[in-house]
Amino acid sequence: MPSSQNATHLALLNHWQRGFPLCAEPFAAIGHSLGMDAEAVLSGYARLWQAGALSRIGAVFAPGAGGASLLAAMAVPPERLDDVAATVSAHPGVNHNYEREHTTNLWFVATGHDADQVERLLQSIEHTTGLPVQRLPMLRPYRIDTAFDLERTSAGVGDGVGTTGPTGRARTPLAPEDWPLAALAEQGLPLTERPYDVWADQLHSSTPAVLATITRWQDEGLLSRFGVVVRHHELGYTANAMAVFDVPDDHVDTHGMALAHAHGVTLAYRRARTPDWRYNLYCMVHGRDRAAVHTQLAQAVAQAGLAPCPSAVLFSLRRFKQTGARRFAHHAPHAIPEPMQEAVDALP
Repeated sequence: MPSSQNATHLALLNHWQRGFPLCAEPFAAIGHSLGMDAEAVLSGYARLWQAGALSRIGAVFAPGAGGASLLAAMAVPPERLDDVAATVSAHPGVNHNYEREHTTNLWFVATGHDADQVERLLQSIEHTTGLPVQRLPMLRPYRIDTAFDLERTSAGVGDGVGTTGPTGRARTPLAPEDWPLAALAEQGLPLTERPYDVWADQLHSSTPAVLATITRWQDEGLLSRFGVVVRHHELGYTANAMAVFDVPDDHVDTHGMALAHAHGVTLAYRRARTPDWRYNLYCMVHGRDRAAVHTQLAQAVAQAGLAPCPSAVLFSLRRFKQTGARRFAHHAPHAIPEPMQEAVDALP
């Protein structure tokens, strides 16, 4: 790939992971800022999606905005791991499923429109596999920021961007009348010159009303961000680790907020302990290699004062499934086609 094309693709991805234009012709607005026409911008995004670097362009909802999700973990005998992982990934409500370096080796996120649906999913997995599932609900998010600085060796900008509200949660959940638009926003914008018109037509609404609702979501802290969602592994961030800490409960918020501002940390949150899992503070670090992750994690631990706390570092070994959360999908106005496929089909 020519270096000029690399630079163009970097510009399309890096800056627009948040603050994506909320106007009638967003791709023309991006093109204006980059000295490109709208058609070139649309073709660029289509090629990035085709290459697997771009997941979607849309909403990342803040915790508490609606629906339910739960981090779950299983200790799977190594000889059964592939089969159990396939069983877990087959559930539509599972949107992330990874093998990690630990005896508790299978980690996944289960989502649904409410907690009961998520619990039924977990019980189904337990029944099918004959293995227990650890339930690790989030108690407080300190940083939720899946944007990546693609010019660095490790992800995350460490400035507190991506946290929402005083506790990191949406202040109030989405109103039911907003759920159909939320279903479209989490699926992603179609690659067309006036994409918000498409959403407005599907909702029997108007483009100004759609844009006003998304703006209101941002103002009310319902969104972690609205913009480009990249696929980090395909862009070279092939190493990631989940670090977990056993922190005294009366000190966990202090350490968690410090982690939220550490460079390289994309996610930081407090989760419930279980009888078999002592850790209550988590963070994620992504990097281009294990050395970069170790370096950033060591700096984050020092900055947050966590060195004395018992901890474990669980590097990701295999990615069995990675898709966007679909908490509002059952409220979609109709079956939503892949929003970028038509643009890809039209490429020369």
